[in-house]
Amino acid sequence: MADGHQFNNILLVGRGGTNPGQLRIHSGGIVWRRQGGGKVVDVAKNEVKSLSWTRVPRGYQLGVKLKAGLNIKLAGFREQDVGNLTNFMTNTIGLAPEDKQLSVSGRNWGEVDLDGNMLSFLVGSKQAFEVSLADVSQAQLQGRNDVVLEFHVDDTTGANEKDSLIELSFHIPNTNTTFTGDESRPPAQILRDKIMQMADVGVAPSGESVVVFEDVAVLTPRGRYTVELHLSFLRLQGQANDFKIQYSSVVRLFLLPRSNQPHTFVVISLDPPIRKGQTFYPHIVLQFATEELAERELSISEELLNSKFKDRLEQSYKGLSHEVFIQILRGLSGAKVTRPGKFRSCQDGYAVRASLKAEDGVLYPLEKSFFFLPKPPTLILHEEIEYLEFERHGAAGTSSMSSHYFDLIIKLKSEQEHQFRNIQRNEYHNLFSFINTKGLKIINLGDTETIGGVAAALQNSDDEAVDPHLERIKNLRDGGAGDEDSDEEDEDFVAENDDAGSPTDESEEEGSDASESAEVKQPAKKEVKKKKTPTPKATETKKKRKDDEEEGGKKKQRRKKKDPNAPKKAMTGFMFFSQVERENLKKSDPGMSFTDVGRTLGERWKKMSVEEKAPYETKARADKERYKEAMADYKSGPTNVDSGNESDSE
Repeated sequence: MADGHQFNNILLVGRGGTNPGQLRIHSGGIVWRRQGGGKVVDVAKNEVKSLSWTRVPRGYQLGVKLKAGLNIKLAGFREQDVGNLTNFMTNTIGLAPEDKQLSVSGRNWGEVDLDGNMLSFLVGSKQAFEVSLADVSQAQLQGRNDVVLEFHVDDTTGANEKDSLIELSFHIPNTNTTFTGDESRPPAQILRDKIMQMADVGVAPSGESVVVFEDVAVLTPRGRYTVELHLSFLRLQGQANDFKIQYSSVVRLFLLPRSNQPHTFVVISLDPPIRKGQTFYPHIVLQFATEELAERELSISEELLNSKFKDRLEQSYKGLSHEVFIQILRGLSGAKVTRPGKFRSCQDGYAVRASLKAEDGVLYPLEKSFFFLPKPPTLILHEEIEYLEFERHGAAGTSSMSSHYFDLIIKLKSEQEHQFRNIQRNEYHNLFSFINTKGLKIINLGDTETIGGVAAALQNSDDEAVDPHLERIKNLRDGGAGDEDSDEEDEDFVAENDDAGSPTDESEEEGSDASESAEVKQPAKKEVKKKKTPTPKATETKKKRKDDEEEGGKKKQRRKKKDPNAPKKAMTGFMFFSQVERENLKKSDPGMSFTDVGRTLGERWKKMSVEEKAPYETKARADKERYKEAMADYKSGPTNVDSGNESDSE
């Protein structure tokens, strides 16, 4: 790059695990974006206090210490990257990264160093580990020499890792010279007091919440919850579930009114997401009554309000419930709030009705993103979009019903695709104009002409267009033959005219799908049968066959009746995999819905390597050969007619 360096697979290291993303180091600072969207870390060069390189397993780690006291760790660099970035950051940011060595001796005694909000444990002047004091929820003194640190526990911590740090204990002997004490205050007490000044502890008396909102409708994860807002986290308490979420996991807040409905969405976007069983929820969707009023008094001291939350919170709030909730949550978490932008639908709303993955909802075209709600909540940033496609329902000459709707397909740079279906035709112009003003690339699906072709197709009414399927049904009703009638059926129709409509006994032979060659070899026999007086059975069979022929056009698109004697179709590798894992998944999470089970199995299969899929693919190939052989035997054998004897023999 002309201005900086870019890396596509750099890990952001945190207490909740590691997240891969894209890193750009430029002359103005450092920007890291999570893969697939979500958290963004943007650091200006004037915010950086120091830089460091640390050799870690499988590469190097860049440490960025900020003047505000935070410490950012980025891992995944190669050895050749270290020299290039060191020279670049020295010249542009004005800071030369220092080499920080890790202690690998395994000793558990050393020195404690407090720098900003970071606590480092040093062994022989080398760092053994470090923790962020912002993650500390409680610091206690046990006896005279032990300090126990308890860390925040919530449903987002450990979302990417199975284990997370919960408690850490230090033993400080009385001979310690770094934290000098006396008879009344031993060195352990001095260390504990310093940690208390920097850590997120003691902010609320006796764990009391700042404010509570009761009986709130939460659409994702579904249920009614009591929402408690604390100074460092929020809590959702329901009858079946209880979620605790640190404000550090809140990426952004959304306040989105519903068009023509008395409800308003409040969305809390999280990174990392909360987890319920094997299902992850990156967005919490709450629903408030739009006209509902609320009045809340905050349980917070005036001293803390003026020091830590000055110009962010007030002592009391009164107004619409969703506004009161979003203002308090914004003040506590520090997250930004996104509201509807300039887009307006044909009904002067903020969203358009659409469907995603067989779920009906609304699509909000926002200033920097698209957001589909309520389920599945899907956030698509403009910067992640490769292009958009407008797809019209049905081609020219199809039914007018389908032409009243169109689809919007959004293709992402990550090759992922979202198809929003059943958008009303009269929303096209407003939606297209809004997207066009954002500079997003629009292509016409299945058409190399300009987008005006789609506009013209959607604008022209197809109410007077000819529907071939409808015309075929009308022809059959009036006595005409369908387009797909065979030559054999046409000959029968002529033969009946020659015989003045007298029925034949031919149907008894054709009922078993006899071949054309057999009919050609016996033309005389057919003539003889036509002159016979038909039996009641023959007349009934002939009438049934004619009714089936006439209804053939009407049932063109219906699935044919399955032959019970036909061999079972071959299974794919994924189907064999699902058979094995579906029961295990249900045992681990009995409350998981059928849709979530299928989605989870699909995600697992997609992430599996070729070697892991091999046993299932081998079974699939064997089953495919079995199906081919069975079909060959089935087709070569005599054609079966539905009979009770066959089913009994089975």
